[in-house]
Amino acid sequence: MKTVTLGNSDLQVSRMGFGAMGMSEFYGQFNDEESIKTLHAAIEQGYNFFDTADMYGPFHNEVLLGKAFKDKRDQVIIATKFANERNEAGAFLGVNNKPEYIRKACEDSLKRLGIEVIDLYYMHRRNPVVPIEDSVGTMSDLVKEGKVRYLGLSEVAADTIRKAHEIHPISAVQSEYSLWSTDIEAEVIPTIKEIGATLVAYSPLGRGFLTGQIKKIEDLAANDWRRHGPRFQGENFEKNLEIVEVVEQIAQAKGVKPGQVALAWVLQKGDWVVPIPGTKRISYMIENAAAAGIMLTSDEISKLDVLSQDVVGTRYPEAYMHTLYN
Repeated sequence: MKTVTLGNSDLQVSRMGFGAMGMSEFYGQFNDEESIKTLHAAIEQGYNFFDTADMYGPFHNEVLLGKAFKDKRDQVIIATKFANERNEAGAFLGVNNKPEYIRKACEDSLKRLGIEVIDLYYMHRRNPVVPIEDSVGTMSDLVKEGKVRYLGLSEVAADTIRKAHEIHPISAVQSEYSLWSTDIEAEVIPTIKEIGATLVAYSPLGRGFLTGQIKKIEDLAANDWRRHGPRFQGENFEKNLEIVEVVEQIAQAKGVKPGQVALAWVLQKGDWVVPIPGTKRISYMIENAAAAGIMLTSDEISKLDVLSQDVVGTRYPEAYMHTLYN
């Protein structure tokens, strides 16, 4: 698999990254043994950029990656995150950007992952109550201390990116970006390009919706959190299926899978964006990797570009929307 430079860092990351969240929570059942097999197969397939966070599980996902990569540290670039604080029972305690919490979160992540340095450390969400100088300043200190190599931010506003970058170089900004989530194109993406960072696009498959595998709500497991997502409910669900139909038509004409079309659309934006689709299955991981070799025509891209305008429903339930773009 081709590699690209991550922002202003010296990290060479695979053109397609791997989001590991679903191996621990949110997307139905999971199996550690199968997950580790998939992670190992991903390395063989050319992936080297793996994304996790302390909150996934909670904590389970970092432990899982620690086990999977125990003897493969030199083959992987690990990105993890802090800020969405949870307790052992899984309860969400809020967004914590306090310096003392950042330090503790970093130490805990290092132990769970079984590594000496985190390659890319993100602020998962920003709590504007804590001055950005305090939070990013602490992250910068972790770099100086050799515990973190490069810094990233997730789901923040353009102004926050600029302010943070003045304190310490920001190598990556992670945000949801796909055919049905393009709201960051107005301000966030121009700012990412301005500072020379990389956009790490999570949910590039529209939380699986753009694969065409979800035709009714019953296709999701009873404990799948997407059942509570506004875009997956009632009339919104039916309306959003019309978007998938366009993707499916293009995929059929090219002899590829709908999900591959969705990923190719993201990839063809340029080397400044690295998508991190997640999966628990080896077959889907290989399918995602193959999307890097698919070229969309200008006409196909034009058809796809307008789809986000027809999406119905917010990205998250209303109770969580306030955590975005701070």
